[in-house]
Amino acid sequence: MLFWILVAVLTAVVAVILLYPLLRGAKAAENIRAGEAAVYRDQLRELDRDLSGGLITPEEADYARAEIGRRLIAVSADEPVETPKPARHHRFTEACVLLVLPVLGLCLYLATGRPDLPSQPLEARLENPGNDVAVLITKAERHLAEKPDDGKGWDVLAPIYFRTMRVNDAQVAYRNAIRLLGPSPVRLDGLAETLMAVSDGVVTEEARQVLEQSLTLEPDNPRARFYIALSSEQAGRRDEARQAFEALAKQSPPDAPWLPLVNQHIAMNGANSAAPGANSAAPGANSAAPGANSAAPGNPTQQDVAAAETMNAGDRQQMIRGMVESLDAKLSADPNNFEGWMRLVRSYAVLNDRDRAAGALKRGLAAFPPAGEQGRQLLALARELGIATEGMAQ
Repeated sequence: MLFWILVAVLTAVVAVILLYPLLRGAKAAENIRAGEAAVYRDQLRELDRDLSGGLITPEEADYARAEIGRRLIAVSADEPVETPKPARHHRFTEACVLLVLPVLGLCLYLATGRPDLPSQPLEARLENPGNDVAVLITKAERHLAEKPDDGKGWDVLAPIYFRTMRVNDAQVAYRNAIRLLGPSPVRLDGLAETLMAVSDGVVTEEARQVLEQSLTLEPDNPRARFYIALSSEQAGRRDEARQAFEALAKQSPPDAPWLPLVNQHIAMNGANSAAPGANSAAPGANSAAPGANSAAPGNPTQQDVAAAETMNAGDRQQMIRGMVESLDAKLSADPNNFEGWMRLVRSYAVLNDRDRAAGALKRGLAAFPPAGEQGRQLLALARELGIATEGMAQ
């Protein structure tokens, strides 16, 4: 009932505000003419005072009095001689404001609103939060304020804090969950990511120690291994970082979603002697395949690797691209090198050149048909790298 009273009061206030200019329009015009005449009469009286005080000469007073009188006559002539008509009302506009607008607003509310929905104070919303994340967080915080030793509550709240970018609260929640429930790879990884978020993406020493503790509980934890390798890269230990990323790529399944990012970091930190931007034991490589040998075309020399380590990132990327193009040219001259096609497809994918990677795959399949073992390995590598293989499997 209170809601409808408020609606009625607000409707009346808005109607008065809209009607006021319409009701005072004619009267305002009359007031303007009367005001002008009063101003001119005041000027005449002021002129007489100035003349009596000797501030102006009689000639100046006569000239000013004539000008003021002319203006006063002009204003008086504009006034209607006949009896003034009653002010004209805007009947249609007034009816629209008083009737149509409130009725239209009421119809819209009944169509889109929920007048039957009861009021729901905060306590009621906390009892039934639905999908409201803010209410869910408030409910969890109230519960933990009453029971701060509820480890499961902190465990649930920590990732929610992190997803809503409340990283400082997430850090506290993760630490409480670890203290009360004990460390686990998921909790330790979450704490490490929170510490990195606080430090703007830098893997701090504390975060690295947390990740190393996570690896003691789960040695094959790809998230922890990735961030540890990233910490080596950020610290400038490029060889150590590359080896860590290559080991992660070797252990990852072919369809792992993080594998393209890992390959990108391998290329950024300088490829090893097996291939530009890829490790020699990458999925799908077969050292016993026909045409594979230690002097396969496109392999960088030890001098190339040493030179790459002294370059900046841009020069190193240009050097890698040059080696890939050199490998491409040699395979065009001698296509019977299966290992070379594997390296070429992977290298173009790491360089994010998808069109050339698809072209290299097509040419490799021309030399090693999909029906054979080598062709199937090329197709498996393409799927691993996210390269389209439609129409190539026949």
